[in-house]
Amino acid sequence: MTSKKSALRFLILLGLVSLCADATYEGARSITGAYLRVLGASGAIVGLVAGLGELIGYGLRLLTGYLSDRTRQYWSLTTLGYVINTAVVPSMALAGRWEVLAGLMIAERTGKAIRTPPRDVLLSHAAMRIGKGFGFGLHEAMDQIGAVLGPLMVTVVIAGQEAYPRGFAVLMVPAILGLMVLSLGQRIYPNPRDFELKTQDLSAQGLPRRFWIYLGAVALIAAGFADFPLIAFHLQQSGLDRSIPIPLLYALAMGVDAIAALLFGYWFDRFGIKTLMTAVLFSLLFAPFVFLGGSTRLAVCGMVLWGIGMGAQESILKAVVAGTIPPERRGSAYGIFNTGYRLSWFFGSAVMGMLYDLSLFALVIFSMLVQFLSVIVLFLLTRIRG
Repeated sequence: MTSKKSALRFLILLGLVSLCADATYEGARSITGAYLRVLGASGAIVGLVAGLGELIGYGLRLLTGYLSDRTRQYWSLTTLGYVINTAVVPSMALAGRWEVLAGLMIAERTGKAIRTPPRDVLLSHAAMRIGKGFGFGLHEAMDQIGAVLGPLMVTVVIAGQEAYPRGFAVLMVPAILGLMVLSLGQRIYPNPRDFELKTQDLSAQGLPRRFWIYLGAVALIAAGFADFPLIAFHLQQSGLDRSIPIPLLYALAMGVDAIAALLFGYWFDRFGIKTLMTAVLFSLLFAPFVFLGGSTRLAVCGMVLWGIGMGAQESILKAVVAGTIPPERRGSAYGIFNTGYRLSWFFGSAVMGMLYDLSLFALVIFSMLVQFLSVIVLFLLTRIRG
């Protein structure tokens, strides 16, 4: 059961779980903001609920990553997280008050925070067997398929009507399917650690210096990468949304994301960290195309570059952690990594949001400069032995 074929089957099973989970919660996230408004929530409340959910997630990732290493209950924590993450979504159909919906939204983010670090450890075992970059790239590609399918399901069901409860209810289908596949995967592969054939050195205590330097580079990448809501806001402000729908541009970026995840993951297994450096140098060009281009054609080019950056990040960033940290400390490492990455993304997005009101040129310079600094740090990392 430890062959490459078996490891690949395990990755596909977990990929199917993520596909179903993403279809569930991304489908819900596509309408929760609008439904909060229908239930009487203000814009400030919508922002507060979204921010609070992410803030809770940051802290829980640290805790669950540490607990998964201490208890070795990777499957149990992953299952608990997926159950909370997906089971609360159909319940949103019964939310008759915005306070109830807000609580369920925070619960959904809590479930994702619980399952992410231990799930990444399970993935890393099989990815180490077939290729770290390709393994995480395959998972990201399947993940993105679900992220596209979920909102499409909801769109078809509500069909222009504000029948939001019906939209939440239909998401019970991917939620149940995902939990069934997760149960099957745990039954067939109770010990994914067996996929790793190489014994790593566990003599050092704590996380190695390489990890912290790498986390610094990742923080710079995240801080300089604009969030899509800001891009969508700009496209609407500039009138470019009249020539091409914003959801279509987002779908294009997600499609590129899935393809880039597979390609850059495959290249990472052959060329190492230089693949990430190359991807960042390409993707940092999205900012001038999107924010300074002024035409539909340049906006499309910018979204393609943005999708390349997302795909490369999702396939390579976690793969590097898997190759750097021994299995016994990998849960804690992923908890710290996810928290650092998301916090940097949050602060970078806040800075770019403020710069947007002052100067688009300043925003573009900030985005490109910070990401370029990450390439310098990654280059220094290649000089460190090991």
